[in-house]
Amino acid sequence: MTETASAVRSIRRRHPWRIQLAMHAASILVAAIFLAPLVWTVLVTFKSKAEAGLPPLPPWPVGGWSIENYRTLENFGAGLIHHTLNSLIVASATAALTIVVSTLAGYGFSRFRFPMKGAFFVVILAAMMVPFQSILTPLFLILSRLHLYNTLTGLVLIYVTLQLPFSVFMMRNAFDSVPHEIAEAARIDGARGLKLLVIVLGPLVLPGIASVGLIAFLNAWNEFLGALIFLSEQDKYTLPVLMTAVRSGRFGAIDWGAVQAGVAVMMLPCLALFLVLQRYYIRGLTAGAVK
Repeated sequence: MTETASAVRSIRRRHPWRIQLAMHAASILVAAIFLAPLVWTVLVTFKSKAEAGLPPLPPWPVGGWSIENYRTLENFGAGLIHHTLNSLIVASATAALTIVVSTLAGYGFSRFRFPMKGAFFVVILAAMMVPFQSILTPLFLILSRLHLYNTLTGLVLIYVTLQLPFSVFMMRNAFDSVPHEIAEAARIDGARGLKLLVIVLGPLVLPGIASVGLIAFLNAWNEFLGALIFLSEQDKYTLPVLMTAVRSGRFGAIDWGAVQAGVAVMMLPCLALFLVLQRYYIRGLTAGAVK
């Protein structure tokens, strides 16, 4: 092993450009492997309905580019744009409310002392082990009693409830990673309460906030079972429910072009959001891992 390591270091010293070239080539290859299915899916959406049902090679349209598949989705249900807006409203509201509640709760668990603090935190973590399917009936009854069944507001509240245990855990770790001396110095300068949290500690735990918001948005955007059960009117369905209806087809027939178009529409916001927040994502997940 020592001789091998010495040989590698010798090659790096003599031919540094070859090492860099090999690393760039390997990176491009790995990126191409991951991007190929995404590009393939987008290309298939521009095939005609008849061509989309044929064998997938080549992936690009042969008989001419067409937006027929997107028109099919727009004419399905209440329309593609309408269902996309429903998903955006639900996912954005879920992410915003999850960030606010989990940040306040994480700050409280990290910086304050109160009776049974450890027990309450264990109960919150234990909620992550409860399967969502096992509490569907109680949630359905609660929403019905509160007159929130078949409303996007009720669906948002359900999604926030599901996201909070893990989000509170992440934000508690994020605040734990911030030295207490910073908060003490801010208090000496007159910062108190929400001013201390928002102005002083907020920028320091921004990676955790971004991670919590990203995870909550993606989970709410892709969630299917809750939207199917807690919504009953077609014009309130989110994109995953619409895609299931498209996938089922009529008389067993599947419009593969429309399915791929729906997959592309669902995929693009997730990719865009992740690319914008990726600089914070890893730091947010590892916040508090080493104190």
